[in-house]
Amino acid sequence: MEKMVRTARSLRQSNESSKKSLASSLSTRQMIRIAQRSERFNAVDTGHGPFEEISRACLARFLPQLNKDELESTMAANGIRPTVRKGSNITKRIEIFDNLLTIGNTRAEILGDTAFKSKVPQLLFYNIQQHVVALEELLRDYLLGQHLLLVGNQGVGKNKLVDQLLYLLNRPREYIQLHRDTTVQALTLQQNVTDGVVYFEDSPLVRAAREGHVIIIDEADKAPTHVTCILKTLAECGEMILSDNRRIVPKTVMEQHYQHLGEEELHKIIPLHPEFRMFVLANRPGFPFLGNDFYSVLGDLFSVHAVDNPSFESEMELLKKYGPEIPLEFLERIAKAFGDLRTLADEGTISYPYSTREAVNIVKHLQKYPRDTLSEAIDNIFDFDVYNNELRKTVRRTLKKHKLEPTEGILLRKRYTDEGELKVEMIPISELPTLERSGTLNPLRYSDKKFTESDFGGPKHGKVDPNGAPHVGGNTWAGGSGGRDTAGLGGVGGPYRLDSGNPVFQVSDAVKQALSPEARKMARAMAQKAFDEKLLEIKMSKYEGNVYEEYLAPIRPQIAALRVILNSLQAKAKERKWIKHQTSGDMDDTKIIEGVVGEKNIYRRRQDENPEPGDPQQKPKRLMLVVDVSGSMYRFNGYDRRLDRMLECALLVMEAFEGFEEMFQYDIVGHSGDDYKLPIVEHGKLPRDNKERLDIMRIMHLHSQFCSSGDNTLEATDEAIKTLATQVEDFDESFVIMLSDSNLERYGIPPKELSKILNSHEDVKSFAIFIGSLGDQAERLKLQLPPGKAYVCLDTTKLPQILQRIFSETILA
Repeated sequence: MEKMVRTARSLRQSNESSKKSLASSLSTRQMIRIAQRSERFNAVDTGHGPFEEISRACLARFLPQLNKDELESTMAANGIRPTVRKGSNITKRIEIFDNLLTIGNTRAEILGDTAFKSKVPQLLFYNIQQHVVALEELLRDYLLGQHLLLVGNQGVGKNKLVDQLLYLLNRPREYIQLHRDTTVQALTLQQNVTDGVVYFEDSPLVRAAREGHVIIIDEADKAPTHVTCILKTLAECGEMILSDNRRIVPKTVMEQHYQHLGEEELHKIIPLHPEFRMFVLANRPGFPFLGNDFYSVLGDLFSVHAVDNPSFESEMELLKKYGPEIPLEFLERIAKAFGDLRTLADEGTISYPYSTREAVNIVKHLQKYPRDTLSEAIDNIFDFDVYNNELRKTVRRTLKKHKLEPTEGILLRKRYTDEGELKVEMIPISELPTLERSGTLNPLRYSDKKFTESDFGGPKHGKVDPNGAPHVGGNTWAGGSGGRDTAGLGGVGGPYRLDSGNPVFQVSDAVKQALSPEARKMARAMAQKAFDEKLLEIKMSKYEGNVYEEYLAPIRPQIAALRVILNSLQAKAKERKWIKHQTSGDMDDTKIIEGVVGEKNIYRRRQDENPEPGDPQQKPKRLMLVVDVSGSMYRFNGYDRRLDRMLECALLVMEAFEGFEEMFQYDIVGHSGDDYKLPIVEHGKLPRDNKERLDIMRIMHLHSQFCSSGDNTLEATDEAIKTLATQVEDFDESFVIMLSDSNLERYGIPPKELSKILNSHEDVKSFAIFIGSLGDQAERLKLQLPPGKAYVCLDTTKLPQILQRIFSETILA
């Protein structure tokens, strides 16, 4: 427990909002719960240690990858690592003998005959291994007297698990399903109309509290949090005040404090049965289920369980039960295909995490209607998704990977309208071409070459070596290194940068200072002339698909992932709307009957409210991407591919944001030694096709090659924030994201100045992402900036996760 306490304290004391949000999952109440569970049960379960307990309490399964990595690194720093399971191949079983239920190593008494036998669930349930393990975990918390919260995606079996546990224990249950219009009164009272008369009776929640049953509260994430918050006192201390002024109190409290009441007053007191339990079921918050975050509001009061799809082995076991007559090899292909689709959902490539429910439905269909093709069996699963072109392609590739070929009916259908008539076109599966980039990195070397002012003879391009041999320290060859006067890298006095692909030798800053101002001016003029000529060539060039594909292919999955993130973004700006269930205001026409019978909250009022999950944005969000196209990007590209990564980042944004213009407006602004506000992409003049996007990337590359040395990171970031600050009323949210190579210390830029700028306007969320680093330069700079404001991304595949983290930071704040 000591290591877990240290981990919890590390998270609580962190200044980063993401870690603080994790710390709330490890409250003192949760730590006590973990200690009780460990003391009573871990002696018989050596595979469930501190790592698993903390991961479970923080719902690590559903955390964004960066947050999950932070949690695991914090645990590792405190000596907590995954438990090596002993006897992991041992099969756990469910046994009933002599009125005693045994699940794995855990035992519980079965409730005897009950007058509410009809309320004990009866269901079809197959004891696959993963579900047996989950049932044992639920049973343990049940024996500890805990209320349970099950969080998971739709279709993973949350209802099945709790119903099966209650069936095995012979426990009656009540059931209530929440929705967006659920009110506080609806949780405690139900209206019924008999012979034209409105009657009120206790809700399932109150009946369960009175009779000692288990209440299943389903879809808890769908109800407004101010409604579900009334469960807080009931879960915490067993008390609740009902809308008709009755009160639920524990029997012990009633015996101690309410015995002096008269009969009429005692009638208003409902003693809480000691066997009452709440089993709350909720989907994970956010897209695509668009629910409220029930866990963050009330999760601390419950023993939480993350319910996931079964493993491949368990899912195969389940599919064989539902489809005993379907060939095993066919079931394996279905299970593997769904496993891959879920992995894509975890990676953010697709939005919907296809569940076991969908796989089971396909198998049940084929079992009952063996003459149907598989394409007919999957209609109910994938038909809706064929309207999304990107999703359709991803699903097609995944199906083909597992040999679910068109010859077996695997064809997704595209619907279109022809002269007012709906038609269906069968689309064969095909693979998209890919092209991997290649290239080797050159280590950073330093030259001891020294030059004096008299050595410089004026800038020139230099001779071109037809063999491409390396040239170091001279002044003859173009593309040389560590020399003078010619175009190359690492030298001094040349007109512009030119990478020949050979090792680079860098002269010292002292040698560079020996260059006269006149020579610098001549070199700059020659560079500007060459830049203008190259720019004209770009504008007149033809589209080169192979060059574009070279940059596009490695980031195509990240583009899909970022589009999923953009789809999932929620509206943030407050809007004017009608608020129902008020005690004053305008009469709500839908609550006339409630008014007749004496209810008071029958009014509605207009006021500014935060949008509900899933509400459409009334205004677009705004992003200004500030990119570094300074000379150091070109100079050190051979060292760590920072310029290539910058171009990939720009392409990622241009490709992913296409089609989201109404939701998200973006600009790309560059900075270098020449200027701090170079317009690269303007939100009103977005690139229309691949040719224009490729031209933008070429211009960025060209500018980095020919620009003057120097850095305008601070000026560019400050200008971007000030620009958006004047427009905040026009947008739902405003973001400035600065991409840089972390080379600030070379130009004497103190991190505290960048920190001040990033925090300069509270309505503009500003962040820095460092995509290049000499050694640990980027990590050191990140530590000196405000927590949560800086990220290091030396791998473009991580950029969508960082952007997701940035967008979610505004929710956690």
